[in-house]
Amino acid sequence: MSAFVTVIALPRVRRRAPVALGACLLSFAAFWWAQRAAHVSMIDLMVYRAEGETVRVGGDLYALRTTEAHLPTTYPPFAALLFTPLTLLDTSTMRTLATAGNLALLVVFVALSLRLVDHARVEGVWWASAAAVWCEPVWTTVRYGQINLLLGVLVLWDLTRRPGHRWAGAGIGLAAAIKLTPALFAVFLLVTGVVAYARRGPGGPWLRHVRGSAVAFAGATLLAACALPYDSWRFWSRMVFETGRVGLVEDTANQSLRGVLARLLHTTQPGLWWVATAAVAGSLGLGVAVAAELRGRRAWAVAACAVTALLISPVSWSHHWVWCVPMVLILGTRGRAAAVGAAQVTAARTALVTAAGTSLVFCSYALWWVPHGPGRLELRQTGAQLTLSALYEGAGLVFLTLIGVRLWRTYRTV
Repeated sequence: MSAFVTVIALPRVRRRAPVALGACLLSFAAFWWAQRAAHVSMIDLMVYRAEGETVRVGGDLYALRTTEAHLPTTYPPFAALLFTPLTLLDTSTMRTLATAGNLALLVVFVALSLRLVDHARVEGVWWASAAAVWCEPVWTTVRYGQINLLLGVLVLWDLTRRPGHRWAGAGIGLAAAIKLTPALFAVFLLVTGVVAYARRGPGGPWLRHVRGSAVAFAGATLLAACALPYDSWRFWSRMVFETGRVGLVEDTANQSLRGVLARLLHTTQPGLWWVATAAVAGSLGLGVAVAAELRGRRAWAVAACAVTALLISPVSWSHHWVWCVPMVLILGTRGRAAAVGAAQVTAARTALVTAAGTSLVFCSYALWWVPHGPGRLELRQTGAQLTLSALYEGAGLVFLTLIGVRLWRTYRTV
C-alpha cells in the first residue's frame, strides 16, 4: 500500500524505463488475476450495454431496469448513444476489453496527473501506475466496469493543453454531457475568468475555455436530443432532479457529504443539513481552486475542484474517487520540491505525511470493514464505524485545507 507514496518520495534515482514497464505489467497481470479470482460482476458495464440495446431497439431509456439488482438508467441520453457499440460484443469479449481499456486509461490518467506537476517521466508513469491500480477506487472502477477513468482522462487532457489550444474545453464539455458532475470544472473556469477580469487582469483564456466547454456540451446534448428526443425531454425535465434513482443515500459506498450526514444523523433524508453543508463546502472548495489557479498552481486547482465536486455531489460512490491518484501524486511531488530548500523542510514533511496518509486511506478498503448491505445497516453505525465510513470525505477535506493553508501562507509572504 505504501508504494503509492514511495513511488514519489524516493530520491531522484534514474530507473530504466523497461524495468518500470515490466513492474507495471506484472502488477497489472496480478491485478487482472485477482479480479478474475474475485469473480467480479462488472454490473455497471452490463447496465451500459442494456442502455445501448434500449437505444438500438427504440425502447424507453429511463423506464429501463436491468441486471439482478434492477438498476435504472441515470446518465444523460448522450451516454447511452456512446454505449450502443457494446451491443455488438459478446459478454466475455466486452468484459475483457473493458478491463484492458480501464488499465490503459489508468496509465494515461497517471501520465496526465504527473504532467500537471511537471513530473511526466516515462518510468515515473509506469511505477505510479503499478501502485495506483491497487487503490480501492480503481479496483472498484474496474470491478464494476465503470467509466470514471475515462471521464478523468477527458478532464485532465483538457486542462493540460497549452493555453489557447483550439480544442480547449472539448474534454470537459464531453465529460459533462456523459455525466453531469464534471460540469463543476466549467464553473471553476468561469469563476476564475470572472475574478481575473474583475481584477483588471486577462480573464479571456479562462472564459474562452468555458466557451469551448459549453459548445462541446451543447453539441453532444443536442445530438442526443435529435437521436433520442423523448428520452432527452424526460431526462432534462424530470430525471435529472431525481437523485434517489442513483441509490440509497446512506449506503457506505456513498462517499459524499450527503452520505456522511445521512449515516451520522441516522436518516435517509439529511435535508437542509446537507444543503447547508454542501453550500459551504462548495463555496470554500471552489474558492480554494480559483485562488490556486490565479496563482499559477494549476495542479492544486484541478485537484481541489475535483475533490469539491465529489464532496458536494448528492451521491459520490467510492469508485468516483479515482481522483485520489492525482491527489497523492500532487502531494508527493510537492513534498519533494519543498524539501529542496532548508526553510521548507516542515512543509515538505507535512506534504509527504499527508500523501502517505491519503494513500493509506484509499488503499486500506476500510470503508468496507463496517456493517453494510441489505437492511440499511449503515443507519445503525457506531462512532468508530462512522469514522471508517467517512474516510474519503475526511481525506478530501484535509486535502482542501492543506492547499488553502499553503495558499494563505504564500499570500502573506508576497
